[in-house]
Amino acid sequence: MKIVGLETIIFGVEDVASCATFLTDYGLFPIDVTETGGRFEALDGTAVVLAHASDESIPASIGNGCMMRKTVMGVADTATIQAITEELSKDREVRQLAGGSIESTDDSGFVIGFQVTTRKELNLAGEISNVPGSPFQRPVNHRAVQLDAGPIRPRTLSHIVYFVPDPVKAEAFYVERLGFRCTDRFEGAGPFLQPAGTLDHHTHFLIGAPPFMQGVEHFTFHFGGPTEVMQNGSQFVEKGYQAFWGPGRHIMGSNWFWYFNSPFACHIEMDADMDLHDQNWSPRAFPMGADNSQAFLLRYRSKWSPGKDTPNNGDYE
Repeated sequence: MKIVGLETIIFGVEDVASCATFLTDYGLFPIDVTETGGRFEALDGTAVVLAHASDESIPASIGNGCMMRKTVMGVADTATIQAITEELSKDREVRQLAGGSIESTDDSGFVIGFQVTTRKELNLAGEISNVPGSPFQRPVNHRAVQLDAGPIRPRTLSHIVYFVPDPVKAEAFYVERLGFRCTDRFEGAGPFLQPAGTLDHHTHFLIGAPPFMQGVEHFTFHFGGPTEVMQNGSQFVEKGYQAFWGPGRHIMGSNWFWYFNSPFACHIEMDADMDLHDQNWSPRAFPMGADNSQAFLLRYRSKWSPGKDTPNNGDYE
């Protein structure tokens, strides 16, 4: 099945205004925002959609305080929509929605939707490093850091991470019913999953957890490179938002990361430079733990510069 990846994530929230400000400060474009909701897009049109928690037009909450109401996955064509409809209709309801999209539930109870993707094709250079001996270099006189380039914008919706009570059952649904495959695995936690229509290391990560924790751990958008993650993350902290984990770089997927607390009862991440894998890749399995969660981890500090009035005394707190 040619599932491309996440298209939208829909949240039902009590305070639409503060959530809208949060997503705008994160870098997303606000589209048709009102006091009852709105859409917040990345450069390719993938998005977070906000609605008021009382809005009956969105699916009901699964409980546990989870504000995520639905994930919508983009697919390559109508044939894939039909194939998913036929497969899921074998044992569950599949609802036909306006515009040819469909809606159902996965085996963990999360509402999932599918539509032919409307994401825009991007033709934007990513971050290129000047490395001695490498044939790939930035053009001469091209600056890596451009502070006058305007706001930093997320490029596309990257992935979502679920807490699920039965990760084996949850994995089987996505692999056996929707054609995902495991690219890597944290033993004792769960798999990183990749749909057939993308080379990204993962669009979903499943973590086994008690039933009362079922919900979303985090979601994230891809940025143009580690410099954008560092710059945008620093600006986000300076706007008053609380960093949770990072900045750093993962081992599984190799993506740069910086996690923040969010008003969505989960974390939000900024990420960049994720590994790409095809069918020739052999999944790895690592024990879940801090040593295998990051290749390195940095700590944020206030701005500093060298000089006679700011001696380097080893105090980096």
